[in-house]
Amino acid sequence: MTDKLRVATVGTGYFSQFHHDAWTRMADVELAAVCSLDTLSASQTAAKYGVSVACANAADMLDAIRPDLLDIIAPPPAHFELIKTAARLRVDVICQKPFCGTLAQAEEAVALARRSGIRLVVHENFRFQPWYGEIKRQLEAGSIGTPYQIAFRLRPGDGQGLRAYLDRQPYFQTMERFLVHETVIHLIDVLRYLLGDVARVFAALKQLNPAIAGEDAGVILLEFADGPRGLIDGNRLADHAAENRRLTMGEMLVEGSDGTIRLDGDGRLFLRPHGSNDESPLAYDWENQGFAGDCVYRLQRHVIDHLRDATPLMNTGADYLTNLRIEEAVYSSDAQGCWIKTDAA
Repeated sequence: MTDKLRVATVGTGYFSQFHHDAWTRMADVELAAVCSLDTLSASQTAAKYGVSVACANAADMLDAIRPDLLDIIAPPPAHFELIKTAARLRVDVICQKPFCGTLAQAEEAVALARRSGIRLVVHENFRFQPWYGEIKRQLEAGSIGTPYQIAFRLRPGDGQGLRAYLDRQPYFQTMERFLVHETVIHLIDVLRYLLGDVARVFAALKQLNPAIAGEDAGVILLEFADGPRGLIDGNRLADHAAENRRLTMGEMLVEGSDGTIRLDGDGRLFLRPHGSNDESPLAYDWENQGFAGDCVYRLQRHVIDHLRDATPLMNTGADYLTNLRIEEAVYSSDAQGCWIKTDAA
């Protein structure tokens, strides 16, 4: 395949800038159309990225443009109808997370995509952050021996006060499910990527900022089918040491029989052998551009490579349902105060 793949987008909110920038940096992709209910924002976004078509109706856009791929960057309430429209026209889809409004709706969207024969990928970009790719390589190389556990301290520090989130993503304040549904879902996916299937979970969640509707702190334990455990210690009000606290959004420790890998807030990795007090930096290549190590570009490039060359595809809608079922188990554990088994148990 030598022709450019034509991509259309729906949504021009805060995070869409990273999607649009990534598409325009791919020589084998044409960003063909931009859609938003806010017609002024659609026009401004199209002008910024050199796109000739800007419109307010997604169905009309898809009928007229017939792109190879639809990138849904709109809020979750719009996801299902947009996927349905794309499926009718046999257009492949990348859909932002949180994926659809509920688990049941996400399952329906996946079933619809399967019946229609379209590819449906969830824009779960954290596993494409370069430090997690390097940790994955280190684990596969046996650098720390048998993995015992992974701990991540989520500390973006953006959740304090009455104006929390209003300047960037104001809808965060009204989400009834917030910390886990919006943010920790990323880390659930990352830990699955690194350690495999989750067998059961335990969670204790808490709301610290009364200005928001949902939980913004909590401790979550994940027990993996192969034995290791994961700890996600999340608090959106507290911060961590970093030049850019949104780069990694926290710090990670990966412990094994032969050593420990540490990720700091600046994307640096360190390896300390078991029994030693000295850690050494792990050198790896990554670029500090776009969002969080250019993970949006990396994910979108991954999908384009699959469409062109049939390379293996991660983050399919069907696979992502596992993350959503783990999320449901987390909320159930918090409500019941006990361990909850997952489908992998």
